[in-house]
This record gives sequence, C-alpha cells and structure tokens, in this order.
Amino acid sequence: MSDQVRAAVQTAPGTIELREFPRPAIGADDGLLRVEANGICGSDVEMFRGHMRMGSGKPVIPGHEPLGIVEEVGERAAARWGVEPGDRVALEVIVPCRACHDCLTGRYQSCRHRGNAHGVTGTDVAPSLWGGMAEHLYLAPNAVLHKVDRDLPAELAVMFNPLGAGVRWAVHLGGVGLGDTVLVLGAGQRGIASVIAARAAGAGTIVVTGLESDVHKLELAREFGADHTVVVDGEGAEDPVETVLDLTGGAGADVVLELTPMAAAPLTQALRAAKHGGTVVLAGLKGGRENPLNTDLIINRALTVRGAYGVDARGYAEAIAIIESGRFPLEKLHTHTFGLDDTALALRTLGGDEPGERAVHVSVHPHLR
Repeated sequence: MSDQVRAAVQTAPGTIELREFPRPAIGADDGLLRVEANGICGSDVEMFRGHMRMGSGKPVIPGHEPLGIVEEVGERAAARWGVEPGDRVALEVIVPCRACHDCLTGRYQSCRHRGNAHGVTGTDVAPSLWGGMAEHLYLAPNAVLHKVDRDLPAELAVMFNPLGAGVRWAVHLGGVGLGDTVLVLGAGQRGIASVIAARAAGAGTIVVTGLESDVHKLELAREFGADHTVVVDGEGAEDPVETVLDLTGGAGADVVLELTPMAAAPLTQALRAAKHGGTVVLAGLKGGRENPLNTDLIINRALTVRGAYGVDARGYAEAIAIIESGRFPLEKLHTHTFGLDDTALALRTLGGDEPGERAVHVSVHPHLR
C-alpha cells in the first residue's frame, strides 16, 4: 500500500499537472475511496478553459462525479453511511453539515454550513484529495454516499450524475408527466439523460435541440426516445420555438429544459416555447455572464421558472435504479475512457477540442494503465 496518492491537478486554465499527495490517515469518522472512475461534465470543461472560476482560485483536483470502492472507513463512519470496505459507492458533490435547519428539513443542498465540495476545493485544504481525478479521494465525515451494484461496468455506473440530473431536472423540477410535450435545449449528456427520464415518466412528445456539431448526439437522443430533433445553426438552421408551436398547434411545450452552456439566446427561446402556465427549468450555466432574461414573458405567460442546482439524493437514487435496471442501452452514451495521465486530453475531448472525436460521455479511470 503506497503512502502517496497520484492526482491530476489543475493549476491554471488549460493546465493539468500530475502530482502526489500523502495518503491521509483515516479515523473513526471518515474514510478513503479508491476511485474507479470519474465522469466529466460541461462545468469541468468550462473550469478547465478558465470560463468558470476554480473554487478558491488555488490549484484544485477536478472531478465531482466520483465512483469508487470504499477502501478504508472508520467504525462510526461505517455505521453512519451503512457501508463497509469493498462496497462500491457514488459520491455526491456537496458535503452538508447534516445538523442545520435546512439539512434537517430535507433541504441539505441549501446548507449554509456545508463543507468542502468535491472537484472544486483547493489542494491547500487538508488533506488535499477532494476531487475525483485522483487514485484516492478523502471521504469527509458528512459526505453523502450511495451504494451501486459492483457488477455494473464502471463506465455505466459512473453515469449516476448526468442521469441523476436528467431525473431531477425533467421529472422532479419540471414535473414531466403522462402525455406532456417536452423541449430540451441542449443535446449533451445531460440533455440525453433528460430524454431518458422524460420518456420513463411517460412524456408524449420530446423535442431536442443541438448544433451542427452535435448531430451524433441528436441521433442518440432519438435512440433514447426523442421524437424530434432540431439543428439550430448552420445553413439548415431551424427555430426550436416554431418547431414546438407547430407540433402543439400553437400551444407550446408543457416543460422546457434549458441546458446549454455559456449561451444566452436559448433563455429567450425557452420562455417563448413554453405554453401559457408551463414550466421552464434553467440548468445551463452561463459563467456569470449577464443575460437577457425577459421577465415580461414570464409574467404574461404565467410561467413557472425553476433554477436547477445540481442533483439531490432522490435524483441520484432514482438514477442509480434506472442504471441497475438495464432498461436503457446506456453503453451507447459512453464514448471515451481515459487514464489519469490523460486528464487534460479527456477534458479537451469532451469539450470538442480534439479533431475527429465525437464525444458524448467521457470518464477518467485513475488506475487505468
């Protein structure tokens, strides 16, 4: 057992360095995860590019979608989490205090006393191993864990986060139900996950938008249940608002999910495409940029607009159940597997910066050689 842990550290925009950190000593209340795989999402790419700030601004081990095996766990922690060494678990991003009013009333994502979040906490915060792009990750006493079937391939099991986002955003926040018309703006892995969740909830018609460069993702969206796909740029660009109005006889979509990163135009499209009294869920981060959210549209169309802050325990649990059910061919979503040494390449690949690569779901496997 080595007393050093290898990790990929982002030191500046576009710069990843491989470093070693001391293996932390584990007490009665914490644990250590041997990271099997860490999924990459769009926010990781934007942080890598420098469009989103790295946590404290200090060097950080990226990775907020870690899946792994519990290697060490303290006696009290094992009882609290209901795990033992050898269990496979998925780890939530935030570490709530578990004691404040928000935590005790089920709103732990709003915890004002939450601790160091995974994938954004600087390496200057002991014991440094807070991100999933590392051979091991520190399990803080209040971390939130979910057991996952060990028989699943790691590439599928690690989809718990994007699929959890689809479940929460489409069903829990959007309220998608039987026969609903759903518009998903953005065809990334979370857009496709939202299609899966909406289809599982009984949606009637699902429309997904994407760029010309997303044609392969739009094809996958159709395989997973989208009825119509719309390319919004290039020579044959279509207007998603007109498409939805045509499909609904002018009524609009019951639920609209706005998932596009860094783009402002889809915000207005989301509001215009929703029916009177419909629901719009905003989940696409814009990197702090000012954007034209037309409040007159919200008022005059009596819209419910909800901000989607990550995924909660219910979303993760239901997503893991979908993965374990084998109901959907999720293996079609996974396109690239990388080792720890190629973390920067993995981020560039998901971001579309590697010529010829058509990435959808990408994961880093720290022990892959």
